[in-house]
Amino acid sequence: MICIKEVAMLIKKKGQVWIETVTYTLVAFVLIGLVLAFAKPKIEESQDKAIIEQTIKMMKQMDATMQEVTEEGIGNKRKIEFNIKKGEFTINASTNTLIFKLEGKHMFSEPGKPHEEAGLKISTIQYGKEYHVTLEKSYTDLNLTYIDNKEDKKLPKATTAYTIFITNKGGSPTTVDFEVI
Repeated sequence: MICIKEVAMLIKKKGQVWIETVTYTLVAFVLIGLVLAFAKPKIEESQDKAIIEQTIKMMKQMDATMQEVTEEGIGNKRKIEFNIKKGEFTINASTNTLIFKLEGKHMFSEPGKPHEEAGLKISTIQYGKEYHVTLEKSYTDLNLTYIDNKEDKKLPKATTAYTIFITNKGGSPTTVDFEVI
């Protein structure tokens, strides 16, 4: 027969095991939270840097395609894929510029000091812990249009790549028309 003292000891041991389990679980959650608090901003910064570098490559590709279209003559048309995972890309027909803007954690260039890289004007502005990076390519020798109109077209982030058709419409200066599908 089990005495009352032995039953009390068994209950006490089971309670202690549960308290230890809960304590260890809480410690593990706190440690995971601390690691994420320090690692997440660095991961986001690395992602933003990669997005900016990828966009520079895509804008160079778009520029090369535009040059091909103008060199090949009136009516020439090319298709490119343009992926925007974060930020916004603008075909600014009113000023004949292509602009990409990103708000993120990565300081791509020194804030307040624009510089040029691969024909792109790059500027960074700091707002608190965030940076607004702008990549801009101006065309003084081309007339940019969107679907035969002098209207601007903004392309926000998207899960799939945009299909952009670039067409030489002729004229002086040469009109380069964009169509986004």
